[in-house]
Amino acid sequence: MPKHNPRLSRFKARHRGETCVLVCNGPSLNKTDLGLLKRQTVIGLNKIHLGLDQFGFYPKYLVAVNEKVIQQSAADLAAMNCVKFIGTKGAQYLPEDALCHHINTKSPPARFCRDITAGIREGGTVTYAALQIAYYMGFQRVVIVGMDHRFEFSGKPHEARHMDGPDVNHFSPAYFSGQSWDNPDLRRSEESYTIARDIFAAEGREIIDATQDGACEIFQKQSLSDIFDG
Repeated sequence: MPKHNPRLSRFKARHRGETCVLVCNGPSLNKTDLGLLKRQTVIGLNKIHLGLDQFGFYPKYLVAVNEKVIQQSAADLAAMNCVKFIGTKGAQYLPEDALCHHINTKSPPARFCRDITAGIREGGTVTYAALQIAYYMGFQRVVIVGMDHRFEFSGKPHEARHMDGPDVNHFSPAYFSGQSWDNPDLRRSEESYTIARDIFAAEGREIIDATQDGACEIFQKQSLSDIFDG
């Protein structure tokens, strides 16, 4: 697949002026009223499929860029009935089709990519990748839930580790249990979030962090119930 993917141009400004919700994968999802998202445009991240039977919503879009995540979940992701944006580092595990679109994450052209047909920057977290996609699609307001921004791990950022026992860092104890995962890089994530926040704000758009008891301090905070049930 070429680095530039013209198939993605169909999503340009598709949701101009609208609100979307990025659903991350932190444990706080288990104490959040996600039924509030049933009628919202949801962008799910990574292994969100593990919780869909209990969450009460179904994503319109799915973003996964980490090679390990894509390899481990390829069959489940392929079965999801939503539009998928899959990073090229793991694209060999999930071929393009009517719902699946490969997106260049190997050689992105900018720190924040406004044109996703040329690629997106991972920035240390799939959430940052999804924010670039949301920007391209024209969303006026992006609400984030499940971005706990705290992890239990040993070793250095980005170091590959094998998780023994239940996964305490995600909403499902089976998320990475018995599998390999990459240590988070919270400092790099915060740098990326700051860039996204400032770019959105410069255009009169906003990113709101509605994560219950989330540790990230980059975005404006507001409760999910105040946003969608207030």
